[in-house]
Amino acid sequence: MEVTNLVVLPAVLAFCLLCLHFINKIRLRKHPNPHLPPGRFGWPIVGETFEFMRSCLEGNSSRFIQERMEKYDSRVFKTLLFGNPMAVFCGPAGNKFLFSNENKNVQVWWPSSVKKLLRLSLVNKVGDEAKVVRKLLMSFLNAETLRNYLPKMDTIAQRHIDTYWKGKEQVFVYRIVNLYTFELACCLFLSMEDSDHLSKLSLKFDEFLKGMIGFPLNIPGTKFHRSMKAADAIRKEIKMILKKRKVDLEEKRASPTQDLLSHMLVTSDTNGRFMTEMEIIDNILLLLFAGHDTSRSVLSLVMKYLGQLPQVYEHVLKEQLEISEGKEAGKLLQWEDVQKMKYSWNVVSEGMRLSPPVSGAYREAIKDFPYADYNIPKGWKLHWSTSSSHKDPTLFLNPETFDASRFEGEGPTPFSYVPFGGGPRMCLGQEFARLEILLFMHHIVKRFKWDLVIPGEKFKYDPLLEPEKGLAIRLHPSH
Repeated sequence: MEVTNLVVLPAVLAFCLLCLHFINKIRLRKHPNPHLPPGRFGWPIVGETFEFMRSCLEGNSSRFIQERMEKYDSRVFKTLLFGNPMAVFCGPAGNKFLFSNENKNVQVWWPSSVKKLLRLSLVNKVGDEAKVVRKLLMSFLNAETLRNYLPKMDTIAQRHIDTYWKGKEQVFVYRIVNLYTFELACCLFLSMEDSDHLSKLSLKFDEFLKGMIGFPLNIPGTKFHRSMKAADAIRKEIKMILKKRKVDLEEKRASPTQDLLSHMLVTSDTNGRFMTEMEIIDNILLLLFAGHDTSRSVLSLVMKYLGQLPQVYEHVLKEQLEISEGKEAGKLLQWEDVQKMKYSWNVVSEGMRLSPPVSGAYREAIKDFPYADYNIPKGWKLHWSTSSSHKDPTLFLNPETFDASRFEGEGPTPFSYVPFGGGPRMCLGQEFARLEILLFMHHIVKRFKWDLVIPGEKFKYDPLLEPEKGLAIRLHPSH
């Protein structure tokens, strides 16, 4: 099999790239427009994809964007990524345009690898259908509903720290914190709590994630093939839980409000239509992925900064101890307690400004339109990147310096800080992420101080933000 793959894979890859090359030549001939944004398409067929992905893997995804903003135009430039001619929109003005023109000039687009992996989920919905699905999912993921699950979330956070942190001298943050974020997502979305089952399923998600962005060659030996196999295995698990839950709901052994799965089974959309089983499965898959992997990235980043910056750690600890002082010993956190964690959330926000968990997202032009003195052709793919505004010195003074006070008062300029995206496509799980991150911070700083084993350890995008060496830390009692 391995010998066969060595022969077949390059041949198939060459054929696919050749097809892409001719498709792109036809596309570009349709738009011999002298008023396209400046830039370059790079190599035939692959364009600048490898340069773009290399900058991500080197932990410096902003380099690709910044170099081209300086060379061509700081507002918008053209490139060729993932086999598609693409306009990269930059800065707050670019973000605002894309976020506010959904279904007018643009619609959501993702590389075909994402489309194939997430199939019938919200990621691949556009127009009115996307609005309907989003509204149904938000009826569970909004703040008012999630506050009812806060005691359960707090219990999981404390149990996780007791199990995996207590008594340890050294831990690898990225691996360990994944157990927390994954358990929390599985509990709230599927009522799944068995630790052995969770551990096995978590490994499937690691495989699933690695093939998310790239060329979608579903051939044995490729990342994408392993990712597709993992997605199929995860769907099979979710389907078994779904079948049992339908029976339990009918026989009153399960509650319609116990988790997201029950909610989706018993809730119709605004048109009175219920989701099909496959739609539910694909959306659960999407939310399990988005609900734990991005938070794992952010928590790893927060642990890095709290380990590096003792004055920031002390300020966070002071805030969390003040919240605890007003509570009876052993009493779980309440909604009002979380709302008091303002400085702690500013610390998280500044971490996401410097290194957002996701570097950006994509749209597609659904008609020709003008932007910044240029013409954007229908069918072109569009990209917005956090780095084009998050480290702009005209928006953030000394942009490479960690300063949580940037988020006090009115905070940053509108559309300059976009770790969760914006507009109709803003991250569904923003409130869920805020709760799981703040609950963890509350308990971890009260129990531990820590220092970094590798102080200068870099983070990279593969495809989400992660520490290159897993972020090893040495633990000490906080007091």
